[in-house]
Amino acid sequence: MRKLLIGSLMMGLAAFMPSASAAADSGATKAINFEFVDVNGASLKLSDFKGKWVLVNFWAPWCPLCWVEVPTLNELNKRKDFVVIGVGLDYGPDESIVKDTANRHSIEFHAVVAGGARRNPDSPFRQVGPVDFYPTSYIYDPEGEIVMFIPGQVRMNKILAFMDDYKAKNTRFAGGKRSDAAPANQIQEVTYSKSETRTPAAKKSTRTTTY
Repeated sequence: MRKLLIGSLMMGLAAFMPSASAAADSGATKAINFEFVDVNGASLKLSDFKGKWVLVNFWAPWCPLCWVEVPTLNELNKRKDFVVIGVGLDYGPDESIVKDTANRHSIEFHAVVAGGARRNPDSPFRQVGPVDFYPTSYIYDPEGEIVMFIPGQVRMNKILAFMDDYKAKNTRFAGGKRSDAAPANQIQEVTYSKSETRTPAAKKSTRTTTY
């Protein structure tokens, strides 16, 4: 069951990005250079953060699990080499709920975005990857490639360990030859543990990350 879930999530992610061969032929990276507008009207582009790690975190105002990881995300955002962008989704017609919720839960990210409903064709998540439940996060490396997909809560020790390992194996950071054992563009796989959290829309159990 776990392998089936991972496979389906990765297939969904692939649908949002061109294939590796297509990217190589076009000279483009796999990740989209997303463009968001935050709750204060400021424009955000992935390319604005070249040289930094970028974590895009998707949450909903009615998701209690989303607030558990806020202190971790706040700490990551304080790093000079890291940027966290929070995107609120599925909050109804009043966008002010996103800003109010961010303030109430002490979200101190680089930016907070009101992303509308997931069913909307222009929702920001469509520039990043699938969001099947909350919270969901994606991490981009300093060159703008998606290197980690986290369907569930973000864990500080796992993120830092991944960053250290990635830097050690990547010539952009280590200065040596890239290791053939760890391609720079490989997306980190995660495992799951069952959580019986229910959403108002789906009324189904979701799964959280314990990678």
